[in-house]
Amino acid sequence: MQEVTTQQPVVNEEIILTEKAARQIQAIKETSAIPAGHLLRVGVKGGGCSGLSYVLGFDAAAKENDLQFEQHGVKIIVDPKSMFFLSGTNLDYEDGLNGKGFVFTNPKATRTCGCGSSFSA
Repeated sequence: MQEVTTQQPVVNEEIILTEKAARQIQAIKETSAIPAGHLLRVGVKGGGCSGLSYVLGFDAAAKENDLQFEQHGVKIIVDPKSMFFLSGTNLDYEDGLNGKGFVFTNPKATRTCGCGSSFSA
């Protein structure tokens, strides 16, 4: 009898955080009195007009299976399911004439909505 194994998807790429986004995240932590040791959680959840929505938040600690990395002084955590959809994503911050906010450029997104906060893959 042949042994059957299941493999986890291999994730070779992190989320790329720009310096501008990192500065904005640090500013939000300071103005919102979020403790310096809190980690930035990046994820996805079901919903939005395209099927999945991006999620940003702060957590005091990583969960057991979270992937962790650091860029520009920001410690980032991502759950494995979200990382499947987010590997290689560029997270930037824009503050131009068209508005301001975090912008996700996701190479795995096959469709995005007009507001840029939801996608399908």
